Amino acid sequence: MRVPPHPHTSLQTVSWLFEGEIEHRDSVGSHAFVRPGELNIMTAGNGIAHSEVSTPTAPPVLHGAQLWVALPDSVRTTVAPAFNAYADLPSLELDGASGTVMIGTVAGVTSPAPAFSALVGADITIEPGRTLSLPLTVSNEYAVLIVDGSLSVGELTPGFGEMAYLGGGRRSVELVASGNGVRFLLLGGEPFEEHLVMWWNFIGRSHGEIVAARDAWQAAILANGNDRFDLVPGYDGDPLPAPPLPAIALKPRPRSR
Repeated sequence: MRVPPHPHTSLQTVSWLFEGEIEHRDSVGSHAFVRPGELNIMTAGNGIAHSEVSTPTAPPVLHGAQLWVALPDSVRTTVAPAFNAYADLPSLELDGASGTVMIGTVAGVTSPAPAFSALVGADITIEPGRTLSLPLTVSNEYAVLIVDGSLSVGELTPGFGEMAYLGGGRRSVELVASGNGVRFLLLGGEPFEEHLVMWWNFIGRSHGEIVAARDAWQAAILANGNDRFDLVPGYDGDPLPAPPLPAIALKPRPRSR
């Protein structure tokens, strides 16, 4: 993987690897290596740029998840751009299952990683054929993203690479591993009610915000950085230009259609 410097706004990228290694550089001067078992969070605020490159000595397989978390309106343009890594995360030990709590609280185990809204993330493995009764927070909604193997939850039977949405209002959920076992990400948090406008690598609240962000990024490329987007030091290559905007106004995205 070789992703040149590119911009983000109003979000956090949350990177979690299962295999491989990625070299991260960003416009606030961060230089880090993303490795399995380490949580990496990049906060964009009003604007940040970063590059992501597989290292020359990395394992041949790159497998992971990068989650985009929308920042709430109260902080999205005022929080300082930053990059943080967390290598010492708490373990989760349950009957027939084990895992790591990346963010939030799962089964009474709490991660030290901060968030700007109520979030939950955990990497969990259930032994072959076992059933995990997992306690949940009623006010949250949840989903499971299958990393390896498969499981059943009610009538849903998601397999590798599939996500099953569990909804909210649950105090617990019964997850049944297949005969080969299952590894999955438990993802969730309080329902996010703000409507978002998303295009390319930008998140905003209106078409005009997206246009302004794109214009600022294109200007930064020409001027070797500006007040909103600095360039990425140490990257050997050119930044990634933004694609053309569509000929229609971008519409807000609600929670459901």
